[in-house]
Amino acid sequence: MLPLLQPVAHIGGRIDKSETTWMLLEFDESTRADELQVAAKGNGDIEELKTKLRDDAPAFGYIRVPMANDDLSQRIKFVLISWCGPNTKIMRRAKLGVQKGELKKVIDNFSIEVPADDTSDIDANDILLQLKKAGGANYDRQASNY
Repeated sequence: MLPLLQPVAHIGGRIDKSETTWMLLEFDESTRADELQVAAKGNGDIEELKTKLRDDAPAFGYIRVPMANDDLSQRIKFVLISWCGPNTKIMRRAKLGVQKGELKKVIDNFSIEVPADDTSDIDANDILLQLKKAGGANYDRQASNY
């Protein structure tokens, strides 16, 4: 199994119980081990998380997104963002598929996954639409655009 630091497993399991709304996991480049570490976390939105992504490093973002189809059905959904910056080294890119599978064994509570290699792939409106589609019943069809 991919070595994960203890905070990653803890935050990944219950990020909904804290004020933290997102976290960014990156590989520890100071060692040759494929160990993930919490590189950043915050209590903002998707745009705040995007500012932490680097062009030369892969990362995994995990974000809590409040959503509602109507005033009565407020709920929280989680999104996993698989980031591979355009200048990521070729060997790191090659290993990401296996490493992502291992990460999903620890962080398994998410509604959608957003693969991205450009920050334009991470659009808040697109993500909300994907979450609504993945959410099943939509009782607010008149007001939705899908």
